[in-house]
Order: sequence, then C-alpha cells, then structure tokens
Amino acid sequence: MTTSHKSSGRLEHLLRSGRFVVTAETTPPLTADAYQVVDRVAPLKGLVDAVNVTDGAGARAHLSSLAAATRMLQAGIEPVLQFTTRDRNTLALEREVLGAAAFNIPNMLVIGGDPIERGDAPEATAINDLDSKGLVGLATLMRDQARLPSGREITPPPRLFVGVADTPVDPPAGWRPHGLSAKIEAGADFVQTQFCFDIGICRRYAAALADLGITRRVFVLMGIGPLASARQATWIRDNLPGSIVPDAVIRRLEGAADPKAEGRAICAELMQALRATPGVAGVHLMGPRAENDIARAITAAGIPEG
Repeated sequence: MTTSHKSSGRLEHLLRSGRFVVTAETTPPLTADAYQVVDRVAPLKGLVDAVNVTDGAGARAHLSSLAAATRMLQAGIEPVLQFTTRDRNTLALEREVLGAAAFNIPNMLVIGGDPIERGDAPEATAINDLDSKGLVGLATLMRDQARLPSGREITPPPRLFVGVADTPVDPPAGWRPHGLSAKIEAGADFVQTQFCFDIGICRRYAAALADLGITRRVFVLMGIGPLASARQATWIRDNLPGSIVPDAVIRRLEGAADPKAEGRAICAELMQALRATPGVAGVHLMGPRAENDIARAITAAGIPEG
C-alpha cells in the first residue's frame, strides 16, 4: 500500500501508521443550528478518530452535511463527509468536492444513497448522474491530476482521503468482490462496511479480501454498533440490505435484563475481536442517536485513545 498521504487528516495518518482506528457516525438533525451537531457528537471526542456525517440518510432532509462537518472540524472532531450521488448532478458534485476541501475537511465517503421513495419527499427527483464508482473516479481525478474531466485545471487541487461502502459476505469458493474492486480501481482509499455482527463472517470476509490483495490496496473498517434491543437488531437484519445479525445475537438481547447494556457489551466484544483480525484496519460504529452508547462501548472495549 502506498505511503503517500492524500489528505492532511488524522484518520489517514493513523491508518497508514498501522494503528487500529475507530470511526463513528452521526446524522445531522432537522435544524438550522450546526452547533446541535457538535453537541450531539461531543461524547465521541477523544474516543474516535473520525465521525461520519451522513448525507440525506433515509432520503430525508436535514441540516447540510457540509455545514455540520465544518462545525465539527472547528470543534476538534475530524469528520468524514458522506456524499450521496442520488441528489446532485455532476456539476454540483464537482463544486461540493472543492467546497469540502476548501473548508479543510480531509475525508469523504461516497455512497449511492437510499431510494427516494423511502423518504418523506417521494415526489423529489433522483439525479444519479454518477454512481459511487463514478464519483470516486471524479474526486480522485480532481485530487491526483488537478483537473476536471473537461480538462480545466484546479489550482490548488483538493486533498481528500476517499472512502467507499461495501457489504460484507460469507465468501463462497471462487468469490470475487466485483463492485468493491471497481471502486478501488477508480481510486478508493478506504472502505467502511455495512453492519456485520457475526465475527466468523467478518474474519472470513477479511481473509478473502486479503487473499485477493485488496487489504494491501485499501484500509477496511468493519461496521458494527451498540444494538439497543432485540427489536432493533431484528429491524436492522430485515430492513437494511446487506446487514448481518445472527440469531444468537438477537437471542442474547432478548434474554438480557438490560438490553442496551448487553448491546454495548456485544459491540465491545466485537471491537476486541476485530482488532485481532488480520486484514481489518478498524471499526466503524453506527446506530441512530447512538453517540453516547458508542462512546460507552469504546470505553468498555479498552480501545486506546490518541
């Protein structure tokens, strides 16, 4: 894996140094006050290496992700700014990549976005000029070649560490991650996965990626989180495509006297196991309004600060 740095961010620096990293996720609220986001993620400061700021999650409006990420950076919390390809045409995406870099946001994560019809404005129009691979290619072209696809020169070019999402699987014989490979060929630097609460599948997935040489080209962060209840775990399994929640985890939550505490314990155990898993560079912790529980799970796992 190349040692040249694409950004000035802490997340990239730590990953390239070989340290196991922890990222988390927050969704901006429906507000015009960006400081509400800073308050929401405050429990994570000093415990995580970066916080993803979602972009139109659930196909619903909220405070601008760029505004939220900028306020977080000013408060000393490194953001990973998510970009959905659903809502913007190519011209808008080019401007927003430059805007993120202009505010010194060091990281971006490219995703397609949830279907419009799932949100509260189903009459809206999905744009999708580019898919996620296309936006990765655009952002890395702007960064590495200092130009737009039209040939216009960018002075200075953006400095961004570019991530993509992936869905972990229990790889069968002969498995090839064609979608992920295409995004890596387009220039992706790191990967954050959908939820996987099965450590066996996590290990087999990471081993398969390593065997294919993928973990030498990108950093892989496995997606987990502090489940709040068996009901939530079941909903995630049934409604978030690609999420892996074993029946054993659901039964454990069902039998717990304090399901939230049990969910944090499960998350902490998975963090410890994943830290010892070859090919896994870190974890990405997710959950709705789960910032406090994420912080408590990290502390329980004994993941070192700094």
